[in-house]
Amino acid sequence: MDLFVNGSKIDASLEDEKTIGDVLRSFELNCEETDAAVIGIKVNGENISADSFDSYAEKALESNTVFEFDVVTRQAVGESFKKLSSLFNTLAERMEKIPVELQNGKGRDACASITQLADDIDLFCHTAALSSLFPETYKSIRIDEKPFAAFFADFTPVLSQFEEALQSNDTVLVGDLSEYEICPRLKAVSKALEAFS
Repeated sequence: MDLFVNGSKIDASLEDEKTIGDVLRSFELNCEETDAAVIGIKVNGENISADSFDSYAEKALESNTVFEFDVVTRQAVGESFKKLSSLFNTLAERMEKIPVELQNGKGRDACASITQLADDIDLFCHTAALSSLFPETYKSIRIDEKPFAAFFADFTPVLSQFEEALQSNDTVLVGDLSEYEICPRLKAVSKALEAFS
C-alpha cells in the first residue's frame, strides 16, 4: 500500500485494516486528531466522491493499492486568512486611489487593482469554504458584525454594480464605488481576518 498526502509519499503501516474503507476511516480519524480535514481522495488514481465512497469502502485492501489524500489543516487556513488580511488591506488602499488614477489617465493601474480585487475575493471565498471544515474555530468570524454569508450577500450587489460600471465605461461610478463602497468593505474584511489569523 502506498499513501500520498498533498502529493508527498508518507510512511504508513497497516494495523487491522482489511478494506479500502478501513484505511479511509483510519486516515480520517488521524486527521481529526491533528486538526486536519480531508478535501479530496483518490484510490488507484480514481477520484472518490461521496456517491462512490460506499462502493469503494467495501473493496478489499491489496498490497499495491495507492491512496492519495488532499488535506487542509486548521493552521493552513489561519495562515491563509493572515495573508488575505494583508492583501485586502493593501487592496483597500489601491481601490481608494482608483478615482484619481482614472482622472489622471492611469487606467492601466486601475485595471490592475480591479483584477487583483477579483483574484483576492476568489481566494477569500475558497479559504472561507475551507474554514467551514473547522467550525469550532472559524464559525464565529464576523465582518462588520455579520457572518460571512450575510456580509457577502450585501457585498455582491455592489460588485455587480461595479462590474456593470466597468462594462459601460462609467469612470465616475467606478471611482465612487471603489472609494466609498468597496474600500471600506475590504478594510472590514482585513480587520476581521486579522483577529483570526
